[in-house]
Amino acid sequence: MPFLDAIRLALQTIWVQKLKSFFTLLGVMIGVTFLIAVVSIVGGMSRYMSDELVGKIMAINSFEVRQRPNINIGDNSEEHQRELRRRPRIEEADVAPIVAALEPDIRYAAVGIGSLNAESKYQLKPKATRVFTVTPDYFDIKRMAPVKGRLFSPQEYEHGSNVIVIGQDVAKYYFNGLEPLGRELIVKGLPYTVVGVMETQGSAFGQSFDQFIVAPHTSPLNRLVNPHGLINSIIIQVPGQRSMVSTMENVREVMRIRHHLRPNQKDNFELQTSDSALEFWNKIKSYLVIAGVALPAIGLVVGAIVIMNIMLVAVAERTREIGIRKALGAKRRDIMSQFLVESATLSTLGAALGVATGFAFAKVISMLSPLPAAVELWSVLVGISIGAGVGVIAGVYPASRASRLDPITALRQE
Repeated sequence: MPFLDAIRLALQTIWVQKLKSFFTLLGVMIGVTFLIAVVSIVGGMSRYMSDELVGKIMAINSFEVRQRPNINIGDNSEEHQRELRRRPRIEEADVAPIVAALEPDIRYAAVGIGSLNAESKYQLKPKATRVFTVTPDYFDIKRMAPVKGRLFSPQEYEHGSNVIVIGQDVAKYYFNGLEPLGRELIVKGLPYTVVGVMETQGSAFGQSFDQFIVAPHTSPLNRLVNPHGLINSIIIQVPGQRSMVSTMENVREVMRIRHHLRPNQKDNFELQTSDSALEFWNKIKSYLVIAGVALPAIGLVVGAIVIMNIMLVAVAERTREIGIRKALGAKRRDIMSQFLVESATLSTLGAALGVATGFAFAKVISMLSPLPAAVELWSVLVGISIGAGVGVIAGVYPASRASRLDPITALRQE
């Protein structure tokens, strides 16, 4: 029998026996549904972590020299935390030796970070705000641009002027309904003039990235976010990934010399890239994907058993039909292929329904919870393939049993 005719005959049989067919494909449908849903959530979380969280914190093709990781989702044991706290701070004096070891086309920026209360005469209620003090290349490295006003001039960097650029949330809170440019924001009793409002930076896990103030590294704010001579990080951006490893090794060598580390001592500073920030998440992701494939397999095994039992019942119910087909010249392989195609069609249809419900399930989860979901194409292909495979495996025994029926005995069957 031609393959397409076998599929058409299988669909006709499924349509005639709707209720039995539905319960037959239910196990496969549930297994594939959870496969698609779990993999979609894991895939969405992965993209969210790399694009929304780390992608917004870490600049492209860059790494940071830090005392401790900026994003630490790995080892959080008390011993590890004590080891991080014992590390020496990054110093302003570290910048010049590091810059001397860089190629001319590599950008860098020294960054100080703190949280300070700010107020204005238009909003007297102080609010804790993230404060950054930066050197000139910071905005180019982070690809940040103002939507209003301008960035700092070279003279303002040189003289440490009391000028700032602010995020969208700061502009709305302190200057609601007013033009922020040229107005003053007071931090620790000192007035700072707003010269620019930055484009929105978005948010991650409900935390806005627009609640910030940026000032020149030489301004008085730098002495408020860090003790004298200390900074939080040095951002280094290379032209491309090819030079990342060699540049990191050059910087590592400089820092080890400055920290007087012997060859057998491990680094007491951090060179953090987006990959290192996501290292622990990638390990978790691999386990989640394995679990997302393994656990639905239980449902697929149950579905396979149900399909096998239903197909055995179908063979018993259609014994006379099989006898007639054999009497008319159908070969053993024709009978076997008919039941195999019917079983595979049934399970593939269940897998297709599982893919559709998996899509819907993932969408509902992303709408009703903060968990993002992004359907992975490979999970759809795997789900359909597994569904078809389950049908073929489950149908082998019933098909073989049907093909071995004696036509005379089958014709006598009522």
